[in-house]
Amino acid sequence: MTGKLIAGFIVITALAAGVAMYYLQVYAYYDEVTASGTDDVQITSLASGQPEPIVYDDFQAIDSDSSPIRFRACFTTGHSQAMLTETFQTYAQPEPLVAPGWFDCFDAKELGRALENGSALAFMGQENYRYGIDRIVAVMDDGRGYVWHQINHCGEVVFNGEPVPADCPTPPEGH
Repeated sequence: MTGKLIAGFIVITALAAGVAMYYLQVYAYYDEVTASGTDDVQITSLASGQPEPIVYDDFQAIDSDSSPIRFRACFTTGHSQAMLTETFQTYAQPEPLVAPGWFDCFDAKELGRALENGSALAFMGQENYRYGIDRIVAVMDDGRGYVWHQINHCGEVVFNGEPVPADCPTPPEGH
């Protein structure tokens, strides 16, 4: 009888820990981002080399202090892909990161397929938004847009504890 009680306690404890871990991973650390309405979506200009706001609507975003790559956003824009490519820096290797299932406007699989087949184009939102992390903006041919953070080549090297490559800025203290 004691063995059954101990086994039952272990099963219940493991189940509770599993539920807690799931909740913490998927819900607890995300916060809704309040839109400013003017500069939530910025793309790096070809002319100035600086991020500049674009016109957008229907902005929704989530972020987390627990990781610099948890930011996800969705929006719509009336800008054509042709105008965007003539005005802003494209991003060569976009890899959209999966968002929590409850943030249903951001579908990384659909976006990834669209980037592969050319119906979506990716742009540099802001290089080194935080050291080693770029903010990427992608726009579909129907005007839907997405924003996420992606580790850049400097971040990959430095975060692995390797020396800073010559073409990378000096990392801030603590990296």
